[in-house]
Amino acid sequence: MSRPNTVSVDILDKEYQVACPPDEEAGLTQAAQYLDQHMRDIRSTGKVIGLERVAIMAALNISHELLALKTGDNPVETSEEQQRLSTLNSQLDEVLYQLRQLEIN
Repeated sequence: MSRPNTVSVDILDKEYQVACPPDEEAGLTQAAQYLDQHMRDIRSTGKVIGLERVAIMAALNISHELLALKTGDNPVETSEEQQRLSTLNSQLDEVLYQLRQLEIN
C-alpha cells in the first residue's frame, strides 16, 4: 500500500493541502477543479454570499447531479424541483442566519 502524498488544490483562490494516495492524485485534482468551477458559477450570480453558503450550494448541486446519474433520472430540473430547491435554499438561509446569531451571542 502506497503512502499518501500531500496534494495542493486551489478552490476559490484559496490553497488547500489534501492527503491522497499517489494513484488518485489526478482524480483529486480534477474533482477540485470541478468544485472550484461550480463554486465560482454560484458566486458569480451574486445571489449567494459567503464562502460557507457557496460551498453548501455547490455541494447540493453536485449531490443532485450524482443522484440523478445514479438513478438514471433526467438531470434537467422540472419547475417542481426548482421550487423545492428554492424552498430548501430559503430554509438553509434561515438556519445559517440563526447559526451566525448564536456565534455572535
